[in-house]
Amino acid sequence: MTSFITARRFHGLIAFIAFALLGVAFYMEYEMGLEPCPLCMLQRIMFFGVGVISLISALLDSVKIRRVCAWLVVVFSILGAALAIRHLYLQHLPEDQLPACLPGLSYMFEVFPWQEIMQAMIMGTGECGDVVWTFMGLSIPGWTLVAFVAMAIINGMIALTENKATSLP
Repeated sequence: MTSFITARRFHGLIAFIAFALLGVAFYMEYEMGLEPCPLCMLQRIMFFGVGVISLISALLDSVKIRRVCAWLVVVFSILGAALAIRHLYLQHLPEDQLPACLPGLSYMFEVFPWQEIMQAMIMGTGECGDVVWTFMGLSIPGWTLVAFVAMAIINGMIALTENKATSLP
């Protein structure tokens, strides 16, 4: 007897949540006027990767593919969590210790080599230290950290399930 809560359904739910979080990010950017910093942009890329991989897993009916997808989501989630932790670190630095602010990403893409752009995005800039929105005491990277950790744990459980069926333990 197969459980109602299957790994396939979990991946469908995770894909929905990842794309919903991206929708919230775009709402905050375009409707609330919150300009994303470089670390925010990288976290969006990680959510997009989690969403696409989870959607592929939910649409395909193969346990092997689902396990590979689960491990890939764990990797993307860990990378996203690391970016969120770096972002939170920058938000808690004293203002005089923040990295220098850089020009906008569109200008950087026109002028700087891609290696410098990636280093600036990963390390963060002065803008990354600004806390522009909070909910229940957590800033945006705090909430993305919660989401990435939850997605990593759920997908770790899916990937490590010894049962060859598609239901979770």
